[in-house]
Amino acid sequence: MIDVQAFCKSLKKAGYKFITGVPDSLLKELTYSFDYFFKKNHIISTNEGSAVALAIGNYLGTKTPGVVYLQNSGLGNIINPITSLANSKVYGIPILLIIGWRGEVYNGKQIKDEPQHKFQGLITIDQLKLLKIPYKIISSKTKNFTKVIRDLKKKSIIYQTPSAIIVRKDTFSKFKNKNKTRSKYNYFREDVIYDLISQLKNKKTHIVCTTGMASRELYEARIKKKENEFQDFLSVGGMGHASQIAAGLALTNKNKIVCIDGDGAFLMHTGALGISSKVKNLIHIVINNKSHDSVGGQPTLGNKLNLKKISKEFGYKNSYLIEKRSKIPVIINKCFKSKFSSMIIINCNQGYRKNLGRPGQNMIIRKKNFIKFIHKL
Repeated sequence: MIDVQAFCKSLKKAGYKFITGVPDSLLKELTYSFDYFFKKNHIISTNEGSAVALAIGNYLGTKTPGVVYLQNSGLGNIINPITSLANSKVYGIPILLIIGWRGEVYNGKQIKDEPQHKFQGLITIDQLKLLKIPYKIISSKTKNFTKVIRDLKKKSIIYQTPSAIIVRKDTFSKFKNKNKTRSKYNYFREDVIYDLISQLKNKKTHIVCTTGMASRELYEARIKKKENEFQDFLSVGGMGHASQIAAGLALTNKNKIVCIDGDGAFLMHTGALGISSKVKNLIHIVINNKSHDSVGGQPTLGNKLNLKKISKEFGYKNSYLIEKRSKIPVIINKCFKSKFSSMIIINCNQGYRKNLGRPGQNMIIRKKNFIKFIHKL
């Protein structure tokens, strides 16, 4: 494995001083180390496109290329600022991209991964080639990573373009000096989800659930309670878009539609809240554990921002903050009685069970079964 501290030292030695990005499970040890080595010059961005914009601004102010890290699923979010700003035919901004390769291909075969990573894993290298971004692939066996960093920086500066390091699974060693998050709550997101579906059992509704551990916890809760798992749409990919899927569904349905969101996903595309807040039969629930829990537990702005106030400003007629599990039934009933859109922020502790199950069915089958369920209700 590549020693994560040695990798950070190589970045510093190559002259990189500014780091920003969106956490990824393959890069989590690296993200922890960025906090330690770069301190205030490390910013966890709300989305990948914003991270590229931060790096562009930093370059304009310092004349020094920055680093942007992301999961390969975030490549879609950076295409616009890369092609319309950073590209050599526009402003020619050198940036080092560090990309976690989910659904990676090795020796011509794709490594088994979650359904949402299959297609993205296959096209990752082709995307970089199409964007004319020079790249190198590193793995646990890579010994000359310092040279990789140095060579890519040289290419970025010469050709005035972003360059990329593609990171395979299990590339980096563990980072020991992690900041542990403390919480005053004695319950977790899984507890909240279990309470929610218990409260929703006898109500005519459908759930759209955000990506990450939340979808897996919802799936497991349905199995445990022996309920129809196909009454929920699990947004296994497309982080930050669950609320708009729910809003689009709600516009076609007379029943209340419930969106279960996470704080990281909620903050990723906040402008969309101005749309979903106008959908009267939408109940938008944000489970706020103040972290990117599914990919390493790095902090989100949910730790600092007043999400209830934000949702109110975006137009949600009803806005609630829950800090005790016992309040969930009361607030849910209020929202179902209301004729207007509702936002519920539920604070909880960070963490999840390591033995969580995964939806076993093909996603196409899940889609068909969900559509059947909608039209039966």
